Amino acid sequence: MALELSVPDPVLMRLILAGALGLFLGLEREWSHRSAGIRTFSLITLLGALFTVLNRQWLLVLGGVLIVVQGVVLAFRGLLIDGEGLSLTTAVSMLVAYGVGVLVGTGMLLEGVTVTILSSLLLVLKRELHDFAWGLTKAELRSAAEFGVLAFVIYPILPGGSMTVTLIGLSIEIEPRVVWLLVVSVAAIGIVNYAIVRSYGGRGIVVTGFFGGLASSTAVVGAMLDHVRQRSDAVSYAVAAILLADAAMALRNLTIVLVFADNRQPMIGLVLPLSAIILGSLVVAGLTADWSEQIDLDLDSPFSLRNALSFGALFAVVLLGSAIAKALYGNAGFLLAAALSGFVSSAGATTSAIVLYNGNVISPNTAILGVMIATITSIGVKAALALVSPTRSFGYRVAAWSAGLATVATGIAILILI
Repeated sequence: MALELSVPDPVLMRLILAGALGLFLGLEREWSHRSAGIRTFSLITLLGALFTVLNRQWLLVLGGVLIVVQGVVLAFRGLLIDGEGLSLTTAVSMLVAYGVGVLVGTGMLLEGVTVTILSSLLLVLKRELHDFAWGLTKAELRSAAEFGVLAFVIYPILPGGSMTVTLIGLSIEIEPRVVWLLVVSVAAIGIVNYAIVRSYGGRGIVVTGFFGGLASSTAVVGAMLDHVRQRSDAVSYAVAAILLADAAMALRNLTIVLVFADNRQPMIGLVLPLSAIILGSLVVAGLTADWSEQIDLDLDSPFSLRNALSFGALFAVVLLGSAIAKALYGNAGFLLAAALSGFVSSAGATTSAIVLYNGNVISPNTAILGVMIATITSIGVKAALALVSPTRSFGYRVAAWSAGLATVATGIAILILI
């Protein structure tokens, strides 16, 4: 007689998963010796899944009310009897556990697991989160709130899909959300790297130069100019810091292209020339600088609404200027606009090239040339700023290495495009 294997009952599997997720959620509460632990949380998720499977709306509502009442009782018990204070975390965690049971009961397994993991992380990282919040300055709190408005308020209300904008007879397909997401992404890069520089900025040239370059390459150049003026022995690591800022800028531009281009395959041609700048800068900096040298980089705030809106305005100007130049003077006009915008922001020129490429206004080769021209122009601007330093050896070395990297990258790009 053959052994027949039956497929497990999906409802039974949901109940088992709900109980397991409750155990996982209750681990931290049990370890913290709270009034509700592993068993309580597992029973709560089971209850949520069971009431959901039974498909009785009044049972779901009743279960939720019971969890809220029990949580309130435990919270005030901790305040009045146990002397632990008002334990709102446990009360809210119980309600979350009930929600996880409901998600699993309805078949939303991935969502239930995700909520469980995120909730557990919030519970486990209690001390780290408190230390982080207490260490924030008023300016950093304001920056976080302003970034939240841009990313989570303005972005959702923008119209989805593409819209056609006509300029002097030239039609451009633009997706407002994608355009705004580019602005938000550049701002997010600045925030992340501000945090890195604030935490580790004094611990090495690699952090200050590379991550500082992602946040603000102009700030890196300014800091290095000050160091060179004050210390004659700062030339080697000052040169390395500026080269690392170039590497960060090239990496940022490459990331923008690969993430936001609708059809990435034709844009792969940018990988080799921009990688040459990135790797070449890293190699030169690694061979010429003392990586243990400490540098202080002064960044005022992680995010500025004014700066973000200024970048958005600059991006709009560059985009419109590039489109008009393309309409009036063809590809040559677009490339000239990319070079001019590179003096101010290579990120703005890169994002404009991608938007025009996505809208079928320019060809892949023209977009690649535009990004490369903006990147090379930005490298040249940093070299020019270094040349005004009273320390001639500093300016000459930055200019020489920058020219070498730019020449190699340009040559690779030309070979790819031919």
